[in-house]
Amino acid sequence: MSGCITAATGLVLFLFAMVRLTATVRRTVTSIRTRELFRYAVRTPIWGVVTGILVTILFQSSSATTVLTVGLVSAGLLSFFHSLGVLLGADIGTTLTVQFVVWRVTDLSPLLLIGGALLWATGKKRLASPGEGIFYFGLMFFGLSLVTQGTEFLRESPVALRFFQETSGPLAGVLIGCMFTALVQSSAVPISLLVILAGHDLVTVEAALPFVLGANLGTSATAIIAATASNSEGRRVAFSHTFFKAAGVALFLTVLSPFAAVLQTFSTSVPQQIALSHIVFNLVVAVLFLPFLPLFARFALRIIPKRGETLPLWPEFIDDRLLSDPEAALEAARKEMEREMALARRMCAIAVDLVTNFQPGPVRTIGYIESVVNSLKQEIGGFLRLVSERPLSEAMSKRLFFYSSLVNDIERIADHAVNISELAELKEENRIGFSEAADQDLAEILALVNANLDDALTLMETGEEKTILDIFTREDLVDHMVADANMRHLDRYYREICRAEAGPIFIGILANLERISDHCENIAEYFRDLASRGENR
Repeated sequence: MSGCITAATGLVLFLFAMVRLTATVRRTVTSIRTRELFRYAVRTPIWGVVTGILVTILFQSSSATTVLTVGLVSAGLLSFFHSLGVLLGADIGTTLTVQFVVWRVTDLSPLLLIGGALLWATGKKRLASPGEGIFYFGLMFFGLSLVTQGTEFLRESPVALRFFQETSGPLAGVLIGCMFTALVQSSAVPISLLVILAGHDLVTVEAALPFVLGANLGTSATAIIAATASNSEGRRVAFSHTFFKAAGVALFLTVLSPFAAVLQTFSTSVPQQIALSHIVFNLVVAVLFLPFLPLFARFALRIIPKRGETLPLWPEFIDDRLLSDPEAALEAARKEMEREMALARRMCAIAVDLVTNFQPGPVRTIGYIESVVNSLKQEIGGFLRLVSERPLSEAMSKRLFFYSSLVNDIERIADHAVNISELAELKEENRIGFSEAADQDLAEILALVNANLDDALTLMETGEEKTILDIFTREDLVDHMVADANMRHLDRYYREICRAEAGPIFIGILANLERISDHCENIAEYFRDLASRGENR
């Protein structure tokens, strides 16, 4: 009994550490470094495979990479075709965790825990974040070491021996492995358990192979779950991931005995044979599908039609080679800010729709787009600082100053869109409804704010003076209408027409809409000042 408790504790620690490690890595590197990795994914399918491997090694979870890929494709930040190579690479990258178990990294887990905790405890950001990652990495393998200790008693258990050595056919093993993986959302868990059990002489490679195949098929469950709250692009990614896995399992089921014999020629160690089976399975699937990805992409588009727009993850216009020509550099920065504004505008459209039509998928989409907007702000800001080091005329210096402020206003619009999505999520979680009068107030204010957003985006393209005046006029209306809406809400609250818990959410949405309109007015002011100096473009 104590062995079962120890093994269960180790499994819980492993799963907890894996989730926390993924969150830590995503928090520290997703915004820029992971985005840079995905830059390579669009070069060729092979680079996509490399990207998937590297991202999965960072996250230590192919499920996390797959969910991220589904989200990026759903948000229009990565094309469906380029996501296919990433999926194949993610499945290869996840095999490293099992190999670590074979290499007995679990024996080093106390050192990793202590070293990571010491770095984390320094409180210095440069050391704390890597220390936190090392700590959770060590905790993962410490959990597996507990599983190793807790399962030693199974060596003497006839029931365990019969279960693993007398399974009623390969399909039963595939089904069990698939269900277990779908439950814990990690193929590394069941396959690592097989490696540990093989170390106790409980499992042969022949008995383990169906479970390994099932574990690989079970990873598609995570993508399917993520796709249920996604658009057609995201569902197509989940379909592709499942298709790759199912085809691979079907192929290997026909050659189980020869496959086991080949593995035994590479190593006499059963744990290593099981780890190799995991690696070989995913390598073979990648090699088989890689040459045919263009054909498969067309096939998947027929199965799940409707192609979405793809928005690049990285700057399209700014380039350090333009720095020798400040005028061209400033124009490139303006075009990049136009892209940033289009992304912020898209975020606002998604966010306000969530208030009345909430779905979890678009919330994640907003989060993915925000990371791109934040990165664009940093890169445009860095580019403008380099431009400022060049000899500039007075007119160009003024444009540089206005652009430096403009990029911040656009990023703040995106932040307010995130705030609105969070308020919409809170409204949904607490099942809070607005009164008909409140909905009417929101609709009227939203129409004005949307018009200001559209004009702000148009202004960045044309710089028309009439557009500037329209934004100013609407902004005054928004300020007055928000103040009136707040007063009417208080009146409805005192008359018990509106629920008390709806108040903070309603007022919060109004406040964010007003701030979005304020930033549109700031943008209009920048271009008015530029136009008055004859330097609009």
